[in-house]
Amino acid sequence: MDAICQIGCIVCLVHEHLPGVPGCPHHLLTDGGRRIGHLHTICLCDPGHHQNSPTPKKISRHPTKARFEAAYGSEESLLERSRQLVRQRFGLTVPTGTPA
Repeated sequence: MDAICQIGCIVCLVHEHLPGVPGCPHHLLTDGGRRIGHLHTICLCDPGHHQNSPTPKKISRHPTKARFEAAYGSEESLLERSRQLVRQRFGLTVPTGTPA
């Protein structure tokens, strides 16, 4: 999670071309609403892309997942992009797959 957060908000980086915007970890959830685990985490700015956006230009993941994903892509695609950046910048490989 530390490497993910060092990248900064993945939405700001990929969609707004603003590198290094500080953020906090956002755990991806199962359909039942449970966290998948620490290895399934993206960094999102807060307030902003994570929750409580102070501006209409940023769509927050909470509480508007459908709008968020329509604007920025699925959480899974943002997770994969985050993992690519972690590999490139830090030489770390994150195991893939969802735990049972």
